[in-house]
Amino acid sequence: MTIEINLPGDTRIDHLNQPDARRLQVPAPGSPPDPDLGPFQLLPGTWANIDPSQPGGGPAAGHGWNMIALPFATADGSPPFRLLLNQFNETLTFNLVDKAVPNRGISANPLQERDQFDVTLDYVQSVGQISATDNPRSTFADPQSKPVHHEPGLFLNMVNRTPAGNNIARLGSIPHGDSVLAIGKSSTIAGPPAIPAVDGLPIGVDPDPHGPGAHYLAPYLAFDANPFKGVLAGVAGFPGFNPLHPHLLLAGALVGQNITRTTVLDLSTETFTAGIHNIPFVTHQANPTSMTSTFWIEEIDNGDNTTTLQLQYLQVVLLDFFPRPDNQPGLIRWPHVSINTMRKIA
Repeated sequence: MTIEINLPGDTRIDHLNQPDARRLQVPAPGSPPDPDLGPFQLLPGTWANIDPSQPGGGPAAGHGWNMIALPFATADGSPPFRLLLNQFNETLTFNLVDKAVPNRGISANPLQERDQFDVTLDYVQSVGQISATDNPRSTFADPQSKPVHHEPGLFLNMVNRTPAGNNIARLGSIPHGDSVLAIGKSSTIAGPPAIPAVDGLPIGVDPDPHGPGAHYLAPYLAFDANPFKGVLAGVAGFPGFNPLHPHLLLAGALVGQNITRTTVLDLSTETFTAGIHNIPFVTHQANPTSMTSTFWIEEIDNGDNTTTLQLQYLQVVLLDFFPRPDNQPGLIRWPHVSINTMRKIA
């Protein structure tokens, strides 16, 4: 059953139909966050790993990491896939589109308007690889700097009439031929976030390294023994990116920071009418069937009456390809995991 509610404390519903309510309202430089944006009020602007104003690019340089299993024509009789790991720098820009996009509706008994209003931000994600490796080795994991991902999309804050409290959505378009709609909930917590554990091993394969599916695990175990460090290989104490535990670098980035408050945006393509649509080739070869993503907007107290804004995310896309080796129905599900820790630079 669908339950429609208004968000607690919301006072915007009555004035959203006013003629001047629907307009692009770009905040002036230095203006405080706009409470009308709700959980998105800290998002507008540019988040990045590299801050050109800081020597060496700033403290978040090189903190983007990605792992993905891909079909690959192996020559030695091993399973025809490779595990690709990327280290990257990213720029993620949010802009206000509209503070009151109306979705028109009515209700019966009595017949009356039942409109919904959405605060809408557009975003552009640009990812540039700075280092890469794969197992088995291929000629495709070019370690040179190059763009590896571009994604335009929208974030929606559904201000009222939200089903079961799911008040946010993300719409994304990916040049590989994928369109994504994820729906979820926002929340605010005191202090830093608790980064959830993620198991990067393929689903539908026995995790026993000595079991019948051990040949599927070999690339993962190789990186477990020697985590990928990319351009940070010379940094003392840096543990590297481990595909068995891809979340650990997010948690490690929080050490020593005085985070006073965190806004959490939890999104999934498995919620209500959400989902992923792909072009036929992608569906046939390595089909993305679900995505979960969590964004943490963190407010860091610098101890000198200033605050730094930090954005972390953890995204898991499940790719389905190859029959399961345990003779169970369905295909192996391969976690495609992306993480990053960025700072707001503009």
